[in-house]
Amino acid sequence: MKKGRWIGFVALRYVSRGRKNSPSPVFSVLGIATGVLALTVIIAVMNGFQLGFIESILEISSGHLRLEGFVPGESSTGYNPAGLYADELSGSIRALPGVVSVLPFRELNLLIRGGQTNPRGAHVRAVPPNALALDPGLAGRLDFIEGFFDLHDPRNIVIGAELARHLLVRVGDEVNLLSLAGIFGGDSDGGNLVYRVTGIFRSGFYEYDLGWGFIDIDSAQELSQSSADPVLGIKIRNRWQERRTMDEILKLLADIPEGETGPSLTSWREYNRAFFGALRTEKLMMFILVGLIFIVVGLNIFQAQRRTVLERREEIGLLRALGASDIAVRLVFVWDGLIIGLTGAGIGLALGLLTAFNISAFFSFLESAVNLIVSILNEIMGSGPGSEEFAVFSPRIFYIKEIPSRVIPLEVTLIFLFGFFSALLAAWLASGKVSGSRPAEVLRYE
Repeated sequence: MKKGRWIGFVALRYVSRGRKNSPSPVFSVLGIATGVLALTVIIAVMNGFQLGFIESILEISSGHLRLEGFVPGESSTGYNPAGLYADELSGSIRALPGVVSVLPFRELNLLIRGGQTNPRGAHVRAVPPNALALDPGLAGRLDFIEGFFDLHDPRNIVIGAELARHLLVRVGDEVNLLSLAGIFGGDSDGGNLVYRVTGIFRSGFYEYDLGWGFIDIDSAQELSQSSADPVLGIKIRNRWQERRTMDEILKLLADIPEGETGPSLTSWREYNRAFFGALRTEKLMMFILVGLIFIVVGLNIFQAQRRTVLERREEIGLLRALGASDIAVRLVFVWDGLIIGLTGAGIGLALGLLTAFNISAFFSFLESAVNLIVSILNEIMGSGPGSEEFAVFSPRIFYIKEIPSRVIPLEVTLIFLFGFFSALLAAWLASGKVSGSRPAEVLRYE
């Protein structure tokens, strides 16, 4: 056998043929596999929820970039409700490389009342009637359960499904919009303006479904005389590389008249810093907590390998007497850890990806199994069927239609490496006892 090949041969023999009193390597493999499987599935589900929230915020609310303060409220011909320079600037920005869409809008915080219900606070966004054509990302996030996005009449409004449920209105019904200051201009009746509901949407984000509505941008003047300056919501192909686009937009602003406070260009990182920072912290803590599995498994591997080193003292002494160096004998046990780590992490990764890509079927099976066990126990105890079946993510508690799951390759790679190196490091530390053995003494007394 060539020099060095015997290390892998002996290591494989130790793993496959453990001693009777030694812990089986199978348990170490199962421990690593369980940790990788659990962390892969948990992080995939967490990514599904978090990215769903993040994408809803970016596509519906903030966009990737927000440009404000570039238009004065008055022009030489009077107030321009559509924005004096919005169309010209929107076209120039839309022509920039990497820009996907530019949507001018105004934001109003109003009270909305339907029928005999009490008024509710609502965030009303005034947009062009062709907003869904201008912003495909917004169109992809709004799922219309009744009616459609029709703002061609200045007195039409589109509202969220939960808001419609609280107001007890459907498509075709009328709602009253009331200014928080109680001041309206134009055609008003008793301090309110009447709008007709033409569409009811679901976005998948409860806050938007409960408190958001859309109206025509030109009708915003009736609702606010002073605080409705237009904003440009800009979306780019790669939101992680927004700095280049921001620099190009700032060059365009040199020739655009400024508002009272000057132009303000904000990226999605700054605009949503608090919320996204909280999500990042939550994910990091989950990584750490679930990653404790690898520490526990690594300690078990460390103890098992130390015991193996002590039990195989005579074999180690024989190898040393035949000319094997300390490092070569130590590598035998490191190879054991490598085999255990690679096998366990590989099995766990395969099962984790299989589960993550079929998460709905997995939870359906889990719920069915739990409900079957509960029903059997109820029959045995004679208590009869339960009032409600078990559900991991019950629609009565969670505002979701199905369980989301997103697999990010970089994170999956890190999880695999955590599992693999935890076994490898434990084996390396445990094999340190090899260097303290003396072949002559071991062969004399063993």
